[in-house]
Amino acid sequence: MAKKVVASLQSASKDFAKVIKMTKSPKTGAYTFKESIVPSDNVKEFLAKK
Repeated sequence: MAKKVVASLQSASKDFAKVIKMTKSPKTGAYTFKESIVPSDNVKEFLAKK
């Protein structure tokens, strides 16, 4: 499936990036991952959000 996502992102007119953010749960201490596809301009904003 990853190959399809990359292929579809390259054919689009805008530049997009797949971003994976790791956060630690305060309750259990386990790490969770949040995946998102955002425009290249908004990558830093996405990672700065909590």
